[in-house]
Formats: sequence, structure tokens, C-alpha cells
Amino acid sequence: MVILPAIDLKDGQAVRLTEGLMQTAKIYSNEPYEVAKRFQELGSEWLHVVDLNGAFKGEPENLEQIKKIRNNTDLKIELGGGVRDEDTIKMYLDLGVDRVILGSVALKDPEFVKKMAQKYKHKIALGIDAKDGYVAVQGWAQVSQKKAVDFAKEFQNTDIEVIIATDISKDGTLSGINIAFVKEIQEASGLDVIASGGVKDINDIKIAVNNEIYGIIIGKAFYEGTIDLKEAFKLVKER
Repeated sequence: MVILPAIDLKDGQAVRLTEGLMQTAKIYSNEPYEVAKRFQELGSEWLHVVDLNGAFKGEPENLEQIKKIRNNTDLKIELGGGVRDEDTIKMYLDLGVDRVILGSVALKDPEFVKKMAQKYKHKIALGIDAKDGYVAVQGWAQVSQKKAVDFAKEFQNTDIEVIIATDISKDGTLSGINIAFVKEIQEASGLDVIASGGVKDINDIKIAVNNEIYGIIIGKAFYEGTIDLKEAFKLVKER
């Protein structure tokens, strides 16, 4: 299993939100790249980055901080938030981002996402963010009529290899992951799924490992000190 520590960018700072609400933003660092360096020191191979401003605006908004993270670490970076066209995908890949997450655009134009995955292969991932089981887009500000599980099914037998599945009601709450939701997405799509939202402590890592989940994102649990990342990496290695 892969552990991906997370950095959410808002106005150039590393923040965490609660249930995706921008007004709940809590600032943890004015220099996000330093947080990324710390993740690398603790043993991380991957980093999950979200451009929160970009997610709302529909175009990149924290480019300078993303460049700093790329230039100051050897981490593999997956990035989402505000990626709506191929030019933005190419720009991020040229910067050295390893995997670009397509979320809002996937609901609007699933064929575009399938085409990008066919062209860029493992460098494209699908983001499915759900509120009460329904897909939410535009920085989670809009909830669609599309069920997340039905949406996941649409990407069976495509070039998409990885889905990042977020239960918005769990995000930033430290209330434990929604393993049932993650497994539903995994079974519906037949793809590798990275669980996002709600991680509290080492028990959530054990749950994900025991359920053979491909990956898990750790955000607020690290920043609030409810999980020891070194212990989490050690557990995954041993399994």
C-alpha cells in the first residue's frame, strides 16, 4: 500500500479544511515546500497536492509554491485542483509532476479524461469526490445528481489506472476513513483506489491495509499530531 501525505494550497500557504469548506482553512505553513521536505525526511515517496484556489477558479493558482515543492524535493507528486484542459496537464507534467488528477472536468466530459489517460497513461488519475454518495465538483461547491459508484463504473476497461476517492463529509474531521465507500468505488471500477478523507490514526492505516486498499492520503492527522508518519510507513513496509 502507498501512503501519500498531503499538502493543500490556499493563497500560497499549506492549509487544511474541514469538509471542504474554504472558510474553515487552518494555516499550517507559509512555506509548503518545507513541509514537503519534512515528508521526504520521514520516509515518504509520494506527495498529494491540491491547489484549492485552482479548484474553485478552474485554473492553476498556486504555481509558484508547486514549483518550489518540485525543485526542493525528490518526492513523486500527484496533483489536482483546477485542471480542466490538456494545456494545464502538459504544463504540470513538464514541471515534473508525476500524476495529474482530473476531477470536475471528468464529470463534465468523461471522454476527455479517457482520451488523456490513453495519451498520458499512468500520469493521469481520476478524482471522485462524493457528498452523501453523489459526485461533487468545482472545489466541492456543487453536488451533482450522479452517484459516485455509477460514475466509477464508467471508467472500467479504460486507461485510467488509479482513482482518488474522497468522502467529503469525512475530510479534515479526524473521524476515521469511510472504508465502505472506498471499497464500493474499488469494486465498481475494478481499479486501484486511493482513500482520502478522515484518517485519524494508525488504526486507519491498518484498516486500509487489511482491506487491500491501494493507497491512503494522510492530511490533518499529520498536522494535528494524531498519527506518527514513521510508524505508518513502517507498518506498510512490514505488511
